[in-house]
Order: sequence, then structure tokens, then C-alpha cells
Amino acid sequence: MLGREGLVIKGSDTLGAKMVPMLAEAFKRQHPEIHFEIAAEGSTSGIAALIDGTCNIAMSSRTVKAQEESVAMGKGVTFYPIVVAYDAMCVIVNVDNPITALRVRDVEGIFTGDIKDWSLIGGRRGRISVYTRNTSSGTYQDWKELAMRKRDYALHSQKLAGNEQIAAEVARNPHGIGYVGMAYVNLPGVRTISVVRGDGIRIEPTLEDIQKGRWPYARATYFYTNGEPKGTVRRFVEFVLSPTGQRIVEIAGFVPARTSR
Repeated sequence: MLGREGLVIKGSDTLGAKMVPMLAEAFKRQHPEIHFEIAAEGSTSGIAALIDGTCNIAMSSRTVKAQEESVAMGKGVTFYPIVVAYDAMCVIVNVDNPITALRVRDVEGIFTGDIKDWSLIGGRRGRISVYTRNTSSGTYQDWKELAMRKRDYALHSQKLAGNEQIAAEVARNPHGIGYVGMAYVNLPGVRTISVVRGDGIRIEPTLEDIQKGRWPYARATYFYTNGEPKGTVRRFVEFVLSPTGQRIVEIAGFVPARTSR
């Protein structure tokens, strides 16, 4: 049973590992009677929990799928999407990797397995170790669509549960490469690389490039509720979208969904 004075929030690791706990703590300072249960186990798990009635809010870094819509309708659940922040998926390499930029087509080639050695793209000789999120992650799906033209991941890619795990593996492996959300690019042992578009323009995953639509791996992130939020759920959503909440979103390393004034 979902508690009357509690909020159960499940889903995306991208949102739930850092940003949502920060928002929950700030909300609790204003409403100490509210308790939170936050489980960051992937967008798919959150959406499934919302369908099953075991959470109030599903965190998701992707939109719901047609199959999920169908299952939800069969259980009387109506998805209500709320964009809470924008995120940029960033390519990270080991700090000792001399590569500073990759062409968009090279990024695709690395993650699909067409390019298997760093020497083929101007780096030191060595087999590329590819780290990705696992299949329950919305980031896994978004990267496939935005960076790989919906192609399959390389057979030798290694699937991990979260952004921090990917960063940790890349930090340990001089030949590693992975992708993480914008909030996780400053973890020790890794650094981001620039991307060279098809027109030859080199871009960085900066706030300006994301806001102006220049970064190719940007996406919206969502809260999903069952119908329009009410009661405590609505109060928390309104807080998240308020200037105070959106400032916390920015501090957590995301791009605000609404301009804070």
C-alpha cells in the first residue's frame, strides 16, 4: 500500500541517483511530515511499478512505449507525463586517453562494434572496451536511438546498472569508453570528449549547446504519474517545477525544464 503521507518514487538511475534525492530533501525541509522511498533501478522498472500501483511517481529518461501504454490501459492506468529536466548524454573516456574529439559517425561505429581499436581513429593501439547501461535503462534506449541510429550494441559491450558504475569502469580502464548523464561527467578518472558533427563543427556538452539544440545526445527526462497528479504528489511536482526546484535541478547537473527567475 502507498502511504498517505509518503511518496514512493521509482525508476531512472539518471534521475534517482542524485537529482530526485536532492529535491526530496529540500521538499522535506518544508514538509517534514512527508517521507520518501526512492528506488533508482531503471526507467523500465519505474514504469512497471506505476502500472502495478507500487509507486506514486515513475522517473524516466525516455517516453513510455506503445506496449507499456497498452498494458497500462488494461489495468486502468493513464500515463501523465511531466518534463522535469533536460539531460545531455556525454561520451567519457579515461583521463589518460589522448583522444579529445570523435566524429559522430565514429561514436556510432564504436558503440555498434564497427570500430574496435583506438588506433583506427587516431588513438594509441588497443582494443576499445565499450561500457553501456543495461537494457532496463531509458538511457540505454535513448543512446541507441540518438547515437547509433537504432542499430544494435556491439556484442563485446559490457552492460552496467548506472552512470557511476560506467564512470568507475572507464576510470579503471585506459581503453574504456562509455556514456553518462551530464550530472556524472566530473567523476574522478574520466573526462568528456567533444563531438564533431557531419558539417565539421566541433561542439561540447555545455549548457549553451544543449539549450540551443546543438548537442546531438540531449533528451528530456520525465516524471510519470497515473493521471494528473493530486494531493501530496501534486505538491511535490509543483515544488520540482518551481524556481527553487529548478535551481536544484541545475545544481544537480541538469538543464532546467523551466527558466528560474
